[in-house]
This record gives sequence, C-alpha cells and structure tokens, in this order.
Amino acid sequence: MNVTHLECAACQLRHEAQRLLNLCRECGKPLLVRYDLKNAGSTLTKQSLVGRRADLWRYREVLPVDDDANIVSLGEGWTPLLHAEHLGNELGIGRLYIKDESQNPTQSFKARGMSAAVSMAKELGAQKLAVPSAGNAAGALAAYAARAGLECFIFMPDDTPRANVIECEQTGAHVTLMPGLITDCGAEVARRKEAEGWFDVSTLKEPYRVEGKKTLGYELAEQFNWELPDVIIYPTGGGTGLIGMWKAFDEMEQLGWIDSKRPGMVTVQASGCAPIVRAFDQGKRFADEFLNAETVASGLRVPKAIGDFLILDAIRASKGTAVSVSDEELLAATREIGALEGVFCAPEGAACLPALRKLLDTGTVSRDERIVLFNTGAGVKYLESFS
Repeated sequence: MNVTHLECAACQLRHEAQRLLNLCRECGKPLLVRYDLKNAGSTLTKQSLVGRRADLWRYREVLPVDDDANIVSLGEGWTPLLHAEHLGNELGIGRLYIKDESQNPTQSFKARGMSAAVSMAKELGAQKLAVPSAGNAAGALAAYAARAGLECFIFMPDDTPRANVIECEQTGAHVTLMPGLITDCGAEVARRKEAEGWFDVSTLKEPYRVEGKKTLGYELAEQFNWELPDVIIYPTGGGTGLIGMWKAFDEMEQLGWIDSKRPGMVTVQASGCAPIVRAFDQGKRFADEFLNAETVASGLRVPKAIGDFLILDAIRASKGTAVSVSDEELLAATREIGALEGVFCAPEGAACLPALRKLLDTGTVSRDERIVLFNTGAGVKYLESFS
C-alpha cells in the first residue's frame, strides 16, 4: 500500500518490495519494511482510528499488504491493557499494567506476526511455508496458513509443550519433532527449503512478522492516549516484539503522533538461556550463542537470535537494560500474577515480574513510573511446566 522498499537493518542496502525475500543479499542480516509515511499519514490519523476494526489491521496504512483481499486474519491484535492494581499494591507501584497477548487467536502474540507474514506470503505467491519453532509461532503459522489455504511445514524440538504440537496437528500442519533446540530445527529448514519449495518464515528471516508485531507499539500508544509508558518489560527469545515496537515508535514520531521520548526497554531472559543479557553486560553489539540452553519457558530457549544487534541497539538507545531470572522465579510468578490479577500467564510473560522486582531493588526502575509488563501467551499451553 505505502511500502517503498525493504532495507537491510545492518548495512542499509535497499531491496525491492513485492518480492519473496528472506535476508539481505549482501550481508545476510534482517530486512525491514520502509513506508512513505507522509502518504500514509494523509489517511492514517489519530482521529481516523475512531470506529476502525478492533484488530491490528486498524493500522492498515503502515502494514505491508497491497491488496485487502490478501489479508489473512483471525481477529488478532487490539488486546487488553490491564491495570494490575492488586499486583501494583503488593509492589508499591500505582501505575503497573499488563499487556495481555494471551487473548490473541492461537493464544499468543505470535498471531500478530503470522497474520502479516502469511498475508504477504499469499500476496507474493508462496505455496508452502516452513518454520522452526519452540511452540507458539508454530501454532500461529499452522492456523494462519490453514486460513490462507497454504501448506505448512513445522519443525519443533521434541520436548515442545504437547499443547503446541496438538494445535499444529489439528490445524493441518505437517509436524516434525526433532532432538535438540530451535536452532537445530532452523538448520533443518535451511537445509531442505530449496529442494522442498518452502518459503522460510523464521523469526526475522523474512521482513513481515516484525510488521505484525510492531502493532504492539501502536496499540500501547493509542491505549495510553498517545503517551508512551516509562518502562516496558519484555520477555525476549527471538526479540521480534521488542524490535517491532521500537520500529513503531520511530514511525509514530515521523507521523507526528508522539515526541522523541522513549520508554526504557527491558529485555527479560531465563538464566538458563540468556545470550542477550550476557552480551548487554559485556558491552557487545552481537550475542554469542548460548550453549546448552535450558529453561521451562520454551519461548525463551533461543540460544542465538539473528536480530540480536537490533535488540541490543534498542535497549541501549532507550537507556534500558537486560535481566535474567531463574525458572523457579518465573514459575512462582505465574501463580502470583494469576492469584492477584486473574491472568494465567505463559512462563515467558511471568518472567517479567521477578525481573521487575530486581529492577526495583537496584533502583533501575522507580515505583512512580508507568510500567508495562508483557504477557506474551497463555499459561494453559504449558501444563507440563506446572506438573
């Protein structure tokens, strides 16, 4: 619609839009979608949003699909921003919020990215889609591929929560369980995709999942009446949500909707798989692979993220930080959040609470700030973790 081109996030090489592309042809880093925001802003205004559809496609002018007939939607986005009053009282914080992504179709924030990615795959003529996944991305791709009438091939670690596996099987995907981690599954997709005719929709290995995820940032701004929070605490595996929000804030500033003030972006990882935290602490721009990664929060078990430098750039530019928490802490937090706020968080989302406590203890975050915790998925998909 208003897409001008794709741009490499690392070397800024310009790539043509309206073609099926994965990574930068020069340096192999992620591609980002760029828009004619002046043209987009002629119809996309704060006032024009009143009465629009209550899903992520309300921001149609800054999403990449050219023809509305190719939009593949199950009603994703526009999730609740809950004032966590009881939890805030426990912590002495008056303005604590939970952005509850478990209320998406397929019960996680992955629905946002897959709606955009599958819509573009359909528009650009892909017939077979493939993805490595720790669970929720697989479920989302399976559902949206089915909705689009496309074939779907999914590779997951063999200890992926059973609910995710069943979800994919029941929505028509070809499911392969493999020993190892998501990186091993990704290597299998890479090895076979050319011969099999698959288009790889791995995290940040195609340009459009991040476009769906960036609507998290648009929604936060709109739900807070165009004033961003002071702190965003975000559980980070591949990091597309955090990268997407950072992109959204830049776009909204160019549209004239917000000023240059940004939230402190806080990455949360499990101590058993914390490559971004380690790189942040060491002052590195790129994260080394985290060997022998292990955590019950399967979405955080990403030992090497291709968008590592984009996550770390956003953290540092926002004067944020990166924190790791133990499995024991995040599982206890799941119960605490559930008992106080009625939200049965995925373990990844629950990890935000012990991270917040650490930030309060060190004085990194103040109790008078407006703070948003992201629950990225539904706890009901992780029943093995609570047995």
